[in-house]
Amino acid sequence: MFKDIFNWVILIISQPGKAWGLLSKKEEKTEDFLSQFLYPLIGLVTITAFLGVLFTQKEFNLELALKSSIRTLVASFGGFYLAAYLLNEIWKGFFKRESDMPRWQRFVGYSSALMLALNIILTLLPEFFFLRIFVLYTFYIIWEGAGPYLGIEDHTRLKFTSMATIIILLMPLAIEMALSLLMPGLNF
Repeated sequence: MFKDIFNWVILIISQPGKAWGLLSKKEEKTEDFLSQFLYPLIGLVTITAFLGVLFTQKEFNLELALKSSIRTLVASFGGFYLAAYLLNEIWKGFFKRESDMPRWQRFVGYSSALMLALNIILTLLPEFFFLRIFVLYTFYIIWEGAGPYLGIEDHTRLKFTSMATIIILLMPLAIEMALSLLMPGLNF
């Protein structure tokens, strides 16, 4: 299972056009996508958040590691579901298309692959903080997916890609900031 996840993440990052072409032809139930791709990937991000704090801090601090993993888990799940919901609503209201939440969940999940992979790497290797800039490549991943996967016309593709990128990248950060404000004990 993790080998398949790794292969999809690498394909989405290295060849997004080819990946979206394959994904648009792939018959996949939402439950299969969630249980075989997204949930294990978010679980991996959460585990690395836990281990990253244990191994990168000078002192062994289990409480801090648990706080980090809880914040990462809630921000990842919440960001995913909130982004899928917002994009589905924009799809209905702004683009006047029919609602399709399962398709949006898959689109947001696959589009978030780079962001989740970077979270894994940077949690374990925080000294490579400069790699955060590569999260902007998500714009290109979404651009490539807008045509074959969602059927966005060329004249609205830039507008859609800009909105989708902002929503997909900022929702986990917004939830993480809200958690920090609402529960100051999660700050470290």
